[in-house]
Amino acid sequence: MKITDAKVIVSSPDRNFVTLKLVTEDGTYGLGDATVNGRELAVVAYLQEHLIPCLIGMDAQNIEDIWQYFYRGAYWRRGPITMASIAAIDMALWDIKGKLANMPVYQLLGGKSRKAVLVYGHANGSTEDEVVEQVGHYLAQGYKAIRVQCSVPGVQDSYGVSADKAFYEPAAGALPEVCSWNTAKYLDFIPGIFEKLRATYGYDVQLLHDVHHRLTPNEAAHLGKSLEPFRLFWLEDATPAELQEGFRHIRRHTTTPLAVGEVFNSIYDCTTLITEQLIDYIRTTSTHAGGITGLRKIAALAEPFHVKTGCHGPTDISPIGMAACMHFNLAVPNFGIQEFMIHTEKINRVFPAGYTLKDGYVYLDDQPGLGVDLDEKLAGQYPYSRKYLPVNRLEDGSMWNW
Repeated sequence: MKITDAKVIVSSPDRNFVTLKLVTEDGTYGLGDATVNGRELAVVAYLQEHLIPCLIGMDAQNIEDIWQYFYRGAYWRRGPITMASIAAIDMALWDIKGKLANMPVYQLLGGKSRKAVLVYGHANGSTEDEVVEQVGHYLAQGYKAIRVQCSVPGVQDSYGVSADKAFYEPAAGALPEVCSWNTAKYLDFIPGIFEKLRATYGYDVQLLHDVHHRLTPNEAAHLGKSLEPFRLFWLEDATPAELQEGFRHIRRHTTTPLAVGEVFNSIYDCTTLITEQLIDYIRTTSTHAGGITGLRKIAALAEPFHVKTGCHGPTDISPIGMAACMHFNLAVPNFGIQEFMIHTEKINRVFPAGYTLKDGYVYLDDQPGLGVDLDEKLAGQYPYSRKYLPVNRLEDGSMWNW
């Protein structure tokens, strides 16, 4: 089944998305997500100039071989642009294979390991009382797990806190927004939020928190220790993970579960973390880590080391990328949880998707393939608009991790 056509579609229904469409000789088409937030056009060029010319004429049924061709065949391997491009091809090929087999992709991955996919929502607020109210709002919707972020007094533009509670989207503006950071104020403030939440709602709800790479390993160890009484589901991105060995120090000093990996793009980014059991959840995601095929490799490595999956699921992953995660989540044995930020109605009209959220779980229907389509005519009404993620500075002006 030869690939006869491939094109990249860039649209911006409330935010930018990069979509790859592959078409086979019998007219079957598959869709893949290649969005890299704030660097979208770099992926477009990589796909159009370097990968698509090689794709035409390949057999769409040979998913693993095509994955290896674009990974091993590139002298300059890995990196977010390369791996997002491979991811889009991989998703589109799984979508085609599912359609040809008349099966949803999760069936091709071995069938269901569970009935539905546990997801978590995002509760945030500018004050403790507002956060407590927002957690209650998510509980009322049936969520079993909730990520909690709160503005830190005296720190401008705290991560994860926005006026729009449903559709948090940090990429905005033609130039990056400059945020500020103070570690000492943060470390003094955050444990009190979770103390108040546990006093209000008890321990039946799973609570998560994202540090967003702001701490050193020693500071992260201190925070993990101070949060132990409140039994978090996980503490996410406690320190930048370019230095995987930094998590050894955190692990020695706290039993708070650790999650990391949303910015990883290959199995090699997390080998030490997994094989030395320095983390509990690996957060690599379909769009940025080589698609479903890339995720399967990472999950297979993680399983014997008691590490579970917890795929990244922000608004900059399109419904196509989200569906790829959901099919993977439904089948993989060592699934943990899925981040699930809901898309706007405009996005959902451009990308009609075959999954539904109910009582804190996502359910997949039995559409063949990934179960997501693209309204190309409607997508064409929303042209690309350059946007950047923020940058971060300490109070003395030094650059810091956003």
